[in-house]
Amino acid sequence: MARRTKEETEQTRLRILSAARQTFLLRGMTGTTLEHIALAAGVTRGAIYWHFANKKALFDVMRSQVCLPLIDRTDVTLLAMSRDDPLRCIEEFLRGTIEAVTSCTETRQTFEIMAFKCEYVDEFEKELGEHQRKSGEIVNVLARVYRRAKATGQLRPDLAPKLAAVETLAFMMGLIRLWLLDQQADIVRPRVGALIAAHVNGRRAQGAA
Repeated sequence: MARRTKEETEQTRLRILSAARQTFLLRGMTGTTLEHIALAAGVTRGAIYWHFANKKALFDVMRSQVCLPLIDRTDVTLLAMSRDDPLRCIEEFLRGTIEAVTSCTETRQTFEIMAFKCEYVDEFEKELGEHQRKSGEIVNVLARVYRRAKATGQLRPDLAPKLAAVETLAFMMGLIRLWLLDQQADIVRPRVGALIAAHVNGRRAQGAA
């Protein structure tokens, strides 16, 4: 009986988290109350408080359920790749980032909430600071790869590695947001691979393989 109760408790917790994700998508973070989530989950507000202290705590656990590229994952993919073709590393990293967002529903929905449905004020302001810190880390990792590209003659001679890194981060963040917005799949989604290839090729020195 105790085991069944524990399993049922965990199922309720997971149902609340799933309902929260869907409600945040529908109403936004500010417009969502615990009553909205309780209704969507088919539980009482007391049941939510049994598992989560408040809406921010609920958001934090929902957020921890996924590993978000560009936020949680930074240098592992890049540094694990072959050093023989640095620009190819960049391209594969960008393709892998898009794949991570688009292939997992929970990851995509969490990205959408954080990109469009969340106001980073009050208790959520710390989350924005974390995004800024991660952005700096990604730029540093990308800059290292671009410096390898410069050393091997792959990078355009007029393009500084740090600037190239910032441009690539801005490109990737914009591409993800546009992919999420392209609900009809008639602007960005069919062209993601070509856009990534064009971005990387625009960094390549003339005549470089």
